[in-house]
Amino acid sequence: KSHAQPLIDEGAAGIPVVYTIPATGFDIVVNGDHLLSWGIEPHELQDAALQNLATWAATAPWSDESAGARRVISSDTGDGPDAVRILLPDVATYLAGELGSEGRVLVGIPERHMLMAASLRPDDEGFAVAFAAFIVELSGGADEPVDRRLLELVDGQLVDFVG
Repeated sequence: KSHAQPLIDEGAAGIPVVYTIPATGFDIVVNGDHLLSWGIEPHELQDAALQNLATWAATAPWSDESAGARRVISSDTGDGPDAVRILLPDVATYLAGELGSEGRVLVGIPERHMLMAASLRPDDEGFAVAFAAFIVELSGGADEPVDRRLLELVDGQLVDFVG
């Protein structure tokens, strides 16, 4: 019996997580047949994937942009795993530490190659609308869109933003 369907987990805020192996010019989507041939359980794949992601993320740069009192931190390396960085507890801690003292921490993952976070200050509620529209616009033009929603980090957890 073939197990050729991709392995899919539910990530933060219900976002699907697909496991891939990067290759030159394309990625291999991991499926059940791979696990059987490797002789491993799904949790072993998950652990290895998160370890690999953490190793990559430890040296992957962040961009930090400000316009007046507004601040946006993003990951857009072009390597592919930028959006999935949000699964790492250290990333949530970093973003909360950098942006949380100024207000709420908004998050967008419009495409595979992009993770964006911004501080929503109490005196700038209109920024959430503008940031949400920007996320939708980026997702609409993406080759590999992930999620069009505006999300928020609350106590280290990614949840839907509720204005």
